[in-house]
Amino acid sequence: MTPSIFLVSIIFVGISMLVSMILKSKFKKYAQVPLSNGMSGKEVAEKMLRENGIYDVQVISTPGFLSDHYDPTKKTVNLSPDVYEGRSISAAAVAAHECGHAVQHATAYGPLEMRSKLVPAVQFSSTIVNWVLLIGVVMAASGNTTLLLIGIILMAVTVIFSLITLPVEFDASKRALAWLQHTNVTTSNEYPQAKDALKWAATTYVVAALAAVVTLVQYIMIYLGRRD
Repeated sequence: MTPSIFLVSIIFVGISMLVSMILKSKFKKYAQVPLSNGMSGKEVAEKMLRENGIYDVQVISTPGFLSDHYDPTKKTVNLSPDVYEGRSISAAAVAAHECGHAVQHATAYGPLEMRSKLVPAVQFSSTIVNWVLLIGVVMAASGNTTLLLIGIILMAVTVIFSLITLPVEFDASKRALAWLQHTNVTTSNEYPQAKDALKWAATTYVVAALAAVVTLVQYIMIYLGRRD
C-alpha cells in the first residue's frame, strides 16, 4: 500500500506544478489588461483600507513576483512591484485580496487568529520535521517507531496550518471581490477577470493542503505498517 501512497504524492506534485503554471499565466494575462479607472495596486489597497476604517496599516512594496502578503505583526500590506505600481486587473485583484487579510485582522476573524497562533509552532516543526521523519523511517525498519511518531505529530501541525489557511484565503478573496464590485473599482467586464485570477490563486492553497494531508497519511501508514 505504501508505494501507491507515494504515487499519489507524486501526482499531487504534478498537479501543484500545473496549477502554479496556470496561476502565473493568468496573472501575466490580466496584468496586460489595464484597469479602466487607472488606479495602481497601491492606490486600490489604500482605498480599500480607508473604506474599511483601517488607518494603521501601511501599504509598501516588496521584492519578487507574486510575493504579495499581509504582515499582521508589522501591520503592512506588502505588494510586489508589478502589483504595487501596476494599473491592471491583476494588480487590483491582488491588492484587494491582501487588504482582505488586513480587514480580517481588524475584525478579529477567527481562522486568521488561529493561524497566527500556530505560526511559532509551524516555524519550529518545519525546521526539523524532515530530518525527524527521515531518521524515524530508518529506525522504524528495525522496530523502533517512536521517532517516526514524533515526526508525524510535527507534520500534523503543518497540516492543520494548511487546512486553516483555506478559509482564511477564501474569505480574503470573498471580501476583496465584494469590495471591488460594490465600489465599482472594477467594471462589469473587469470583475469576472479579477474573480478568475483570485480563483486560481485559491486553488494553489487547496492543492497544497491536499498534498499535505496525503503526505501525512503516507507516513501514518508507514508507522502502522512498521508497528505491526
